[in-house]
Amino acid sequence: MSLKKIKSTSILFVIVLFLCSLNLLPAGAHAQASRISEESVDVLTKTGQALAELAEAVKPAIVNISTTRTEKIGGRFNPFLNDPFFRRFFGDNPRFREAPRKRRSVSLGSGVILSTDGYILTNNHVVKNADKIKVILSDKREFTGKIIGSDPKTDLSVIKIEATGLPTLKMGNSDELKVGEIVLAVGNPFGLNQTITMGIVSAVGRANVGIADYEDFIQTDAAINPGNSGGALVNVRGELVGINTAIFSTSGGYQGIGFAIPSNMARVVMDSLIEKGKVIRGWLGVSIQAVTPELAEQFHLEKDYGTLVADVVEGSPAEKGGLMRGDVIIEFNGKQVNEPYILRNMVAATPPGTEVFLKVIREGEIEELKVTIGELPSDMQKTPAVFRNALKGTSVQELTPEIKRRLNIPDRIRGVVVTDIEAGSPAETVLMPGDVILEINRRAISGVEEYEAIVSKIKPKKDILLLVYRKGSTIFVTIAGE
Repeated sequence: MSLKKIKSTSILFVIVLFLCSLNLLPAGAHAQASRISEESVDVLTKTGQALAELAEAVKPAIVNISTTRTEKIGGRFNPFLNDPFFRRFFGDNPRFREAPRKRRSVSLGSGVILSTDGYILTNNHVVKNADKIKVILSDKREFTGKIIGSDPKTDLSVIKIEATGLPTLKMGNSDELKVGEIVLAVGNPFGLNQTITMGIVSAVGRANVGIADYEDFIQTDAAINPGNSGGALVNVRGELVGINTAIFSTSGGYQGIGFAIPSNMARVVMDSLIEKGKVIRGWLGVSIQAVTPELAEQFHLEKDYGTLVADVVEGSPAEKGGLMRGDVIIEFNGKQVNEPYILRNMVAATPPGTEVFLKVIREGEIEELKVTIGELPSDMQKTPAVFRNALKGTSVQELTPEIKRRLNIPDRIRGVVVTDIEAGSPAETVLMPGDVILEINRRAISGVEEYEAIVSKIKPKKDILLLVYRKGSTIFVTIAGE
């Protein structure tokens, strides 16, 4: 190398050192000199070790469930729908239909071992109509599962395998969950055994999701995919706080919104299924509805909270305990009641024969009542009608004399009163709570039974013409079909 080149190189080296000392070089030029602090490494290492320990502790109690069932199909089979989780929300592929034929289908799901002698909790939709249930443990052992009991109203089932000394998960208290708390989802998405994802509790008390009759879901952003159904949602103590059930998705895949059934609800259902073979639910004997701002004003409430009693069943525990139409229930055994579904879930989870204390607002005054919860009659366990037309998501109630008095509705008016309209319903921008539906497609309505009979026959894309009584006058309105 020539002397001239050596001098040039030396000068360049000195300049680089000088610029480095002044931190004037681009970050990449001295990135190699940067180091992660020992403190940061220690914190991250301990966090990683803690999560690894947690995962190792809970995985053995999570099982893979595969079911086979015979079903009629038409056309080619879509392997993407090889999971009841997907078929539940997206249905069978309507394309490529051929003459119906029978075939054996295989579905995948997960379950949680909750007793050393083989009781396993899972989703009802995982094992529903199954001809055969195969349970695979974390150690690869295989067993045949038997359904002990199912509860479609909460989408839970208990199955049993003949084994002893099994690893289990401890039930946690889901009522103590806080939004932002770290949780792990454990299951078998797409058949990939013992998969763990991490997230936080995004929300609690989610209802009106349309998955089950009794809803009080934990919402999480921990990744939940097909095959996770029936798996565990656990807290940082390794306790079961939820049974993973469904996702909210527009594409069929994970989008950061998953739902789990709270462990406290699951515990009540599981115990009842094991002990009784069915779920025994408490019964109060009232028709209830949400308190809207309009109703709060009519009932002289300071704010729209509590649950309004629209009717009381004759001879029911509610009538015997002194509840009346127009009462607004604000507390059930010391717990606040802000929505109808909260009261419904509390009553259902209360064993029949239990004395409870209710706090109600009656004519502007707070009163306390003592009521003995009864057992929900079998003829009242019928699932409410669900419509797929323009009136879907619209809840109505009998137009009782008390409601007429409260809403200043003339005695001559006959129909059903709108009590609630779900967000996204076609009727959301047309109807409002307190409206009285007098006619549907020019046919008079006298009550809820007649309303359901007429609406059930309307096709999904059909426009619906309603005659509505609203604020002293009658008007015709049209709800467009989807």
